Amino acid sequence: MLNISDLNIIFGHGEDANHALRDISFQVKKGESFGLVGESGSGKSTVLNCISGILSHWTGNIIVNGDPVEQKRSIEFCRRVQLVFQDPYGSLHPRHTIDKTLKEPLSIHKIGDQNKRVEKVLAEVDLGPEFRFRYPHQLSGGQRQRVAVARALILEPEIILLDEPTSALDVSIQAEVLNLLQDIRKERNLTYVMVSHDLAVVAYMCENIAVMNRGKIVEEITSEQLISGRLDQAYTQQLFTASKGYDRDAIDQFQDF
Repeated sequence: MLNISDLNIIFGHGEDANHALRDISFQVKKGESFGLVGESGSGKSTVLNCISGILSHWTGNIIVNGDPVEQKRSIEFCRRVQLVFQDPYGSLHPRHTIDKTLKEPLSIHKIGDQNKRVEKVLAEVDLGPEFRFRYPHQLSGGQRQRVAVARALILEPEIILLDEPTSALDVSIQAEVLNLLQDIRKERNLTYVMVSHDLAVVAYMCENIAVMNRGKIVEEITSEQLISGRLDQAYTQQLFTASKGYDRDAIDQFQDF
Protein backbone atom coordinates (compact mmCIF):
# COMPACT_ATOMS: atom_id res chain seq x y z
CA MET A 1 0.00 0.00 0.00
CA LEU A 2 2.86 2.38 0.81
CA ASN A 3 6.40 2.23 -0.51
CA ILE A 4 8.94 4.81 0.65
CA SER A 5 12.46 4.74 -0.79
CA ASP A 6 15.47 7.05 -0.47
CA LEU A 7 13.42 9.81 1.18
CA ASN A 8 15.57 12.86 1.99
CA ILE A 9 14.79 16.38 3.13
CA ILE A 10 17.04 19.30 4.08
CA PHE A 11 16.00 22.41 5.98
CA GLY A 12 18.04 25.59 5.60
CA HIS A 13 21.06 26.34 3.43
CA GLY A 14 24.83 26.31 3.62
CA GLU A 15 26.36 25.94 7.05
CA ASP A 16 22.92 26.15 8.67
CA ALA A 17 21.53 23.24 6.61
CA ASN A 18 19.91 20.44 8.60
CA HIS A 19 19.69 17.11 6.77
CA ALA A 20 16.54 16.04 8.65
CA LEU A 21 15.83 12.80 6.75
CA ARG A 22 18.57 10.61 5.28
CA ASP A 23 17.65 7.86 2.79
CA ILE A 24 14.51 6.70 4.59
CA SER A 25 13.07 3.51 3.06
CA PHE A 26 10.28 1.21 4.25
CA GLN A 27 7.18 -0.59 2.97
CA VAL A 28 3.74 -1.00 4.49
CA LYS A 29 1.32 -3.71 3.35
CA LYS A 30 -2.40 -3.11 2.91
CA GLY A 31 -4.17 -3.43 6.25
CA GLU A 32 -0.90 -3.27 8.20
CA SER A 33 -0.05 -0.89 11.01
CA PHE A 34 3.56 0.33 10.76
CA GLY A 35 5.29 2.23 13.56
CA LEU A 36 8.02 4.85 13.59
CA VAL A 37 9.74 5.31 16.96
CA GLY A 38 12.70 7.29 18.24
CA GLU A 39 13.60 10.14 20.53
CA SER A 40 12.37 13.70 19.96
CA GLY A 41 13.97 15.26 16.90
CA SER A 42 14.75 11.96 15.20
CA GLY A 43 12.60 12.81 12.17
CA LYS A 44 9.48 10.71 12.81
CA SER A 45 6.87 13.43 12.27
CA THR A 46 8.87 14.83 9.34
CA VAL A 47 8.35 11.51 7.53
CA LEU A 48 4.58 11.85 7.98
CA ASN A 49 4.67 15.47 6.83
CA CYS A 50 6.46 14.42 3.64
CA ILE A 51 3.98 11.60 2.97
CA SER A 52 0.93 13.79 3.63
CA GLY A 53 2.18 16.69 1.51
CA ILE A 54 2.64 19.23 4.31
CA LEU A 55 6.31 19.31 3.27
CA SER A 56 6.98 19.35 -0.47
CA HIS A 57 10.73 19.89 -0.95
CA TRP A 58 11.68 16.26 -0.28
CA THR A 59 13.55 14.02 -2.71
CA GLY A 60 13.16 10.28 -3.20
CA ASN A 61 10.14 8.13 -3.98
CA ILE A 62 6.72 7.88 -2.34
CA ILE A 63 4.38 5.32 -3.94
CA VAL A 64 0.80 4.85 -2.72
CA ASN A 65 -0.89 1.65 -3.88
CA GLY A 66 1.32 1.53 -6.96
CA ASP A 67 0.89 5.21 -7.89
CA PRO A 68 3.99 7.46 -7.64
CA VAL A 69 3.33 10.63 -5.64
CA GLU A 70 4.60 14.02 -6.83
CA GLN A 71 5.49 16.98 -4.62
CA LYS A 72 2.23 18.71 -5.55
CA ARG A 73 -0.65 16.50 -4.42
CA SER A 74 -3.92 15.92 -6.20
CA ILE A 75 -7.25 16.26 -4.41
CA GLU A 76 -7.71 12.52 -4.97
CA PHE A 77 -4.53 11.83 -2.98
CA CYS A 78 -5.90 13.88 -0.09
CA ARG A 79 -8.98 11.69 -0.03
CA ARG A 80 -6.90 8.50 0.00
CA VAL A 81 -4.41 9.61 2.69
CA GLN A 82 -5.46 11.39 5.87
CA LEU A 83 -3.50 12.61 8.91
CA VAL A 84 -4.49 12.68 12.59
CA PHE A 85 -2.45 15.30 14.44
CA GLN A 86 -0.88 14.98 17.87
CA ASP A 87 -2.69 17.79 19.66
CA PRO A 88 -6.51 17.50 19.84
CA TYR A 89 -6.59 20.95 21.44
CA GLY A 90 -4.92 22.63 18.46
CA SER A 91 -6.15 20.61 15.47
CA LEU A 92 -9.85 21.56 15.77
CA HIS A 93 -11.12 25.05 14.89
CA PRO A 94 -12.35 26.60 18.17
CA ARG A 95 -15.22 28.48 16.51
CA HIS A 96 -16.52 25.61 14.39
CA THR A 97 -19.04 23.10 15.69
CA ILE A 98 -18.17 19.44 15.34
CA ASP A 99 -20.79 19.27 12.58
CA LYS A 100 -19.07 22.01 10.58
CA THR A 101 -15.64 20.48 11.17
CA LEU A 102 -16.78 17.12 9.80
CA LYS A 103 -18.69 18.59 6.86
CA GLU A 104 -15.80 20.75 5.62
CA PRO A 105 -13.82 17.89 3.99
CA LEU A 106 -17.05 16.59 2.43
CA SER A 107 -17.70 20.01 0.89
CA ILE A 108 -14.11 20.28 -0.40
CA HIS A 109 -14.39 16.88 -2.10
CA LYS A 110 -17.98 17.52 -3.25
CA ILE A 111 -19.43 14.51 -1.45
CA GLY A 112 -23.18 14.36 -0.82
CA ASP A 113 -25.34 12.91 1.97
CA GLN A 114 -23.39 15.02 4.44
CA ASN A 115 -25.79 14.76 7.40
CA LYS A 116 -26.00 10.99 7.08
CA ARG A 117 -22.20 10.65 6.80
CA VAL A 118 -21.61 12.86 9.86
CA GLU A 119 -24.02 10.82 11.98
CA LYS A 120 -22.44 7.57 10.82
CA VAL A 121 -18.84 8.57 11.49
CA LEU A 122 -19.68 10.00 14.94
CA ALA A 123 -21.28 6.68 15.86
CA GLU A 124 -18.18 4.89 14.56
CA VAL A 125 -15.94 6.78 17.03
CA ASP A 126 -18.43 6.22 19.88
CA LEU A 127 -19.75 9.78 20.04
CA GLY A 128 -23.52 10.19 20.16
CA PRO A 129 -25.62 12.68 18.15
CA GLU A 130 -25.60 15.07 21.13
CA PHE A 131 -21.95 15.92 20.32
CA ARG A 132 -22.70 17.04 16.79
CA PHE A 133 -23.41 20.71 17.49
CA ARG A 134 -20.98 21.22 20.35
CA TYR A 135 -17.78 23.24 20.12
CA PRO A 136 -14.31 21.82 20.88
CA HIS A 137 -14.11 23.60 24.26
CA GLN A 138 -17.21 21.66 25.33
CA LEU A 139 -15.43 18.32 24.81
CA SER A 140 -12.79 16.48 26.81
CA GLY A 141 -9.36 15.75 25.33
CA GLY A 142 -10.32 12.18 24.48
CA GLN A 143 -13.56 13.31 22.84
CA ARG A 144 -11.69 15.90 20.77
CA GLN A 145 -9.26 13.26 19.53
CA ARG A 146 -12.20 11.05 18.58
CA VAL A 147 -13.53 13.95 16.51
CA ALA A 148 -10.09 14.28 14.87
CA VAL A 149 -10.21 10.57 14.01
CA ALA A 150 -13.76 11.00 12.66
CA ARG A 151 -12.59 13.88 10.46
CA ALA A 152 -9.92 11.62 8.96
CA LEU A 153 -12.37 8.74 8.48
CA ILE A 154 -15.19 10.69 6.88
CA LEU A 155 -13.50 10.72 3.46
CA GLU A 156 -13.10 6.92 3.63
CA PRO A 157 -9.30 6.94 3.09
CA GLU A 158 -7.04 3.96 2.47
CA ILE A 159 -4.15 5.18 4.63
CA ILE A 160 -4.25 7.07 7.93
CA LEU A 161 -1.11 8.73 9.29
CA LEU A 162 -1.12 8.97 13.09
CA ASP A 163 1.23 11.53 14.64
CA GLU A 164 1.39 10.56 18.34
CA PRO A 165 -2.43 10.56 18.54
CA THR A 166 -2.61 9.78 22.26
CA SER A 167 0.43 11.56 23.75
CA ALA A 168 -1.66 14.53 24.95
CA LEU A 169 -4.23 12.29 26.71
CA ASP A 170 -4.48 10.69 30.14
CA VAL A 171 -3.34 7.06 30.29
CA SER A 172 -6.85 5.62 30.70
CA ILE A 173 -8.15 7.72 27.79
CA GLN A 174 -5.13 6.68 25.71
CA ALA A 175 -6.20 3.05 26.00
CA GLU A 176 -9.75 3.86 24.85
CA VAL A 177 -8.53 5.76 21.78
CA LEU A 178 -5.98 3.06 20.87
CA ASN A 179 -8.62 0.34 21.12
CA LEU A 180 -10.92 2.45 18.96
CA LEU A 181 -8.20 2.85 16.32
CA GLN A 182 -7.53 -0.90 16.32
CA ASP A 183 -11.22 -1.71 15.87
CA ILE A 184 -11.62 0.80 13.02
CA ARG A 185 -8.55 -0.55 11.22
CA LYS A 186 -9.93 -4.08 11.29
CA GLU A 187 -13.44 -3.04 10.24
CA ARG A 188 -12.27 -0.86 7.33
CA ASN A 189 -9.07 -2.76 6.44
CA LEU A 190 -7.13 0.52 6.78
CA THR A 191 -3.38 0.96 6.59
CA TYR A 192 -1.76 2.92 9.43
CA VAL A 193 1.60 4.63 9.75
CA MET A 194 1.97 5.60 13.39
CA VAL A 195 4.56 7.85 14.99
CA SER A 196 5.19 7.57 18.71
CA HIS A 197 7.93 7.91 21.32
CA ASP A 198 6.04 5.40 23.51
CA LEU A 199 7.34 1.88 22.80
CA ALA A 200 4.42 0.26 24.62
CA VAL A 201 1.95 2.01 22.32
CA VAL A 202 3.65 0.94 19.09
CA ALA A 203 4.15 -2.61 20.41
CA TYR A 204 0.38 -2.80 20.93
CA MET A 205 -0.65 -1.03 17.71
CA CYS A 206 1.91 -2.06 15.09
CA GLU A 207 3.11 -5.32 13.53
CA ASN A 208 6.35 -3.84 12.20
CA ILE A 209 8.39 -0.93 13.55
CA ALA A 210 11.23 1.24 12.26
CA VAL A 211 13.54 2.80 14.86
CA MET A 212 14.83 6.25 13.90
CA ASN A 213 17.74 8.33 15.16
CA ARG A 214 19.04 11.62 13.71
CA GLY A 215 17.06 11.28 10.50
CA LYS A 216 18.00 7.68 9.75
CA ILE A 217 16.34 4.31 10.25
CA VAL A 218 18.78 2.37 12.43
CA GLU A 219 16.78 -0.86 12.76
CA GLU A 220 13.52 -2.48 11.62
CA ILE A 221 11.91 -4.84 14.12
CA THR A 222 8.65 -6.67 14.75
CA SER A 223 6.37 -6.02 17.72
CA GLU A 224 7.36 -9.45 19.09
CA GLN A 225 11.04 -8.44 19.08
CA LEU A 226 10.21 -5.19 20.86
CA ILE A 227 8.11 -6.86 23.54
CA SER A 228 10.77 -9.50 24.21
CA GLY A 229 13.68 -7.04 24.02
CA ARG A 230 15.47 -9.05 21.26
CA LEU A 231 17.07 -5.99 19.67
CA ASP A 232 20.27 -5.82 17.62
CA GLN A 233 21.27 -2.16 17.62
CA ALA A 234 22.71 -0.50 20.73
CA TYR A 235 20.56 2.60 20.16
CA THR A 236 17.36 0.51 20.10
CA GLN A 237 18.45 -1.34 23.24
CA GLN A 238 19.06 1.99 24.98
CA LEU A 239 15.63 3.25 23.89
CA PHE A 240 14.09 0.04 25.23
CA THR A 241 15.87 0.49 28.58
CA ALA A 242 14.71 4.12 28.82
CA SER A 243 11.09 3.06 28.19
CA LYS A 244 11.09 1.01 31.41
CA GLY A 245 11.25 4.15 33.55
CA TYR A 246 13.80 6.22 35.40
CA ASP A 247 16.89 4.27 36.48
CA ARG A 248 19.90 6.34 37.57
CA ASP A 249 22.38 3.46 37.11
CA ALA A 250 21.11 2.80 33.58
CA ILE A 251 21.15 6.49 32.64
CA ASP A 252 24.74 6.88 33.80
CA GLN A 253 25.73 4.30 31.18
CA PHE A 254 23.75 5.84 28.29
CA GLN A 255 25.67 6.82 25.17
CA ASP A 256 25.07 9.73 22.79
CA PHE A 257 24.41 8.18 19.38
